[in-house]
Amino acid sequence: MNPFAARTGTPRKGLGSVAHNLGWLLAGRGVTAVLSLFYLAIVTRTLGVTDFGRFSIIVGASQVLVALVGFQTWQIIVRYGTAHRSAGDLDRLGRLFRACTALDATSAVVGVGVAATILSLWGEMLGIGPTLWRATFIFTIIQLLSLRSTPLGILRLNDNFSLAALADSATPVVRLVGAGLVALIHPTLQGFLVAWMAAELLTATAYWIMVARTGNLRLMRQHGHGLRAVVTDNPGIVQFAVSTNANATFTLSSKQFPLLLVGGVAGTTAAGEFRLAVQLAQAMTKLSQLLARAAFPEIVRSIDAGGLRKIGRFLVRSVSVATLVAALVFGLLLLAGQHVLALVGGSEFTNAYSSLLWLTAAGCIDLCTVGFEPVLMAANRAGSAFFVRLAATGTMFAAAFLLSPSMGANGIAAGVLIASVVTAVLLALMLGLAIRRDRLRSEGVPA
Repeated sequence: MNPFAARTGTPRKGLGSVAHNLGWLLAGRGVTAVLSLFYLAIVTRTLGVTDFGRFSIIVGASQVLVALVGFQTWQIIVRYGTAHRSAGDLDRLGRLFRACTALDATSAVVGVGVAATILSLWGEMLGIGPTLWRATFIFTIIQLLSLRSTPLGILRLNDNFSLAALADSATPVVRLVGAGLVALIHPTLQGFLVAWMAAELLTATAYWIMVARTGNLRLMRQHGHGLRAVVTDNPGIVQFAVSTNANATFTLSSKQFPLLLVGGVAGTTAAGEFRLAVQLAQAMTKLSQLLARAAFPEIVRSIDAGGLRKIGRFLVRSVSVATLVAALVFGLLLLAGQHVLALVGGSEFTNAYSSLLWLTAAGCIDLCTVGFEPVLMAANRAGSAFFVRLAATGTMFAAAFLLSPSMGANGIAAGVLIASVVTAVLLALMLGLAIRRDRLRSEGVPA
């Protein structure tokens, strides 16, 4: 008997697993979405559009730095831990957990040096002057120390999405409480940064507490000594880790670079307006990321069991449902976008309405193709996904630089939409090729 499986239970199968996982993610993100509207309103109305722009640039630059050095260890754990868990191999599973924890710690140490270098060389260009340099650097360090990809992966591997949702809810709760206290006691940009730092640290702590509750921390202590064996335990893990890191770097950085471009091209006031538009667009289209995260463990199990050719029905259903949701989301913001901007940030933020529509359209495109990238990742096609993100990021920069002189922030937002279209087309092509090769291989025909 596998004692680890006994502790964690038998995973659900098929769409039932995806629906169950998504339900808990939606519960957690539903809390986040509602509370984020309140703390965003507090921050925007306290700081005003210009200082909110500066605050947004600091947070955005920090997230880019973290994305640059951080590994998506949660994907590594789900991808390789699934087989070890099914086999009841506690030593290999514990070794995988230990290796991913060490990788996160190494990323944090390296990231401190990278952050210091980038802020020293390009801080002024990013709108971070000497008075904010120290706060930005400290904020970045806290972000790096709060990396929680490994505990997230451990919980998702075992379908503990309810515990992950509970841990994740610490972020909006602490931000809301912190924002309220800062607005009353010390209404400054630095004060809000401290509140955001506290939220990051407490959320990371909550994740590790959940890992301990499920017995996985004890598993890491008692099993899996000898980290060097992790490479032989998991063939292809190094390539997968590097590919997913590079892919995530482009994916996550591309979400923050438009804000930094707006700050550089149009100033901090425009950056503040743009940031609120980004936040609202992301809140409305967050379902795409939730679907991808909920489906990934089940996709790995399905591909391990039957190959890529068995995944077609799942993709058709996901695209159909996502397209309907995307149409409803865009229609809602088309009608009420200006009112939402004014309600959350005040009348001075309504200038961001056009950017909001461009960004929401981009998010809706991402939502329609939500299942494509997780399938490529689960099928060890991380290199293909990286190529797609590289091409899309290059397209976004080219479009932004071409359109921003005449359209300003709206041109950069339009560049985000163009990049989403390129991503969707290339992901569809790559996935089609991968499925065809898998089918030919199963029939004994050279691909």
